[in-house]
Amino acid sequence: AYNERTGERSNDMAFGRAVLRHRPHGVAAVLGPFNFPGHLPNGHIVPAMLAGDTVVFKPSEEAPLTGQLMVECLLEAGVPDGVVNLVQGGKDVGAALLDQKIDALMFTGSGAAGAHFRKKFADDPHVILALELGGNNPLVVWDVADAEAAATHVVQSAFITSGQRCSCARRLIVPNGPQGDTVIEAVAQLSDRLSFGPWNGNAEVYGGPLISAHAAQKALADLQARIDMGGKVIRASGNIDGLSAAFVKPAIIDVTGVAVPDEEIFAPFLSVIRVASFEDALAAANDTRYGLSAGLISDDVSLWDRFITTIRAGVVNFNRPTTGAAGDMPFGGLGASGNHRPSAYYAADYCTYPVASFEAESVKNIASEIKGLN
Repeated sequence: AYNERTGERSNDMAFGRAVLRHRPHGVAAVLGPFNFPGHLPNGHIVPAMLAGDTVVFKPSEEAPLTGQLMVECLLEAGVPDGVVNLVQGGKDVGAALLDQKIDALMFTGSGAAGAHFRKKFADDPHVILALELGGNNPLVVWDVADAEAAATHVVQSAFITSGQRCSCARRLIVPNGPQGDTVIEAVAQLSDRLSFGPWNGNAEVYGGPLISAHAAQKALADLQARIDMGGKVIRASGNIDGLSAAFVKPAIIDVTGVAVPDEEIFAPFLSVIRVASFEDALAAANDTRYGLSAGLISDDVSLWDRFITTIRAGVVNFNRPTTGAAGDMPFGGLGASGNHRPSAYYAADYCTYPVASFEAESVKNIASEIKGLN
């Protein structure tokens, strides 16, 4: 991607040639998330190194060891000293890092943190921002004959990694009436079969804990607030017997007609919205300030043609979970989900800046180009 989207090229002109080059920004601060604590920061670090930037990497304080091991591996592999630098700590350390004279900030995390960084650097256009943020992602299920098959995609979209992916489906949009009821029931029954437990237990499990007991407590409180607003419980959440307080059950609530907050709950919780028409489904899907991922499950390909041209999101899938994304494609969103600088294949775009040149081999008299000479 770096060679295709950046690199160098030239065009011969009458006077010489036009040359395009790309240069690194300089020092890039990379703030990593707790989920995918190796993969996601590497999505910034590796392209930055390829471009010639140096990196100061602060892992999430909730998953520090992965970042440490990753930097140790880079150094062992031969990355020169000073190219990738590790700092550990909490928000105060991150804030201190961003107060330094950096040239770029590459961040993966919450929409609220991303909004803070936008404001912080609003008057400093020198600092390039690449923000990968959360999403209140919609998944529309419409005109599907096999409700159980559709449910497998919904469950994988909403509950995989215990809902701790920015691309997880948070809102399930279905038709009013029997068709929607059948899909919801199939999702609920499949969610009942999901097993949760520690990674080092004796049995294979579907999901593990949330990142901390505190995160679980906050997620459950946010869920209860939506229920108090009028959300109808289809499947209740809560802690899981015999496991730590960081484990929570998947939840499904119906929020049709309820003005719930347009916020992401980073947990295995799914809100159901029933609508009267596919046009209403499209409107409901776009009724969010986020724009990371979205999906359509349908037997009708013509609906996909309408969906893909209408939905505002950076990752839009058809008959696949919303969490699926190819590494050789761009990954990112718009609105509160990012700043139009997706990573993966497009990472080269924000790790360099272009330099355009006119060049000639010798100094020639260009008096003929100077108009109006006496």
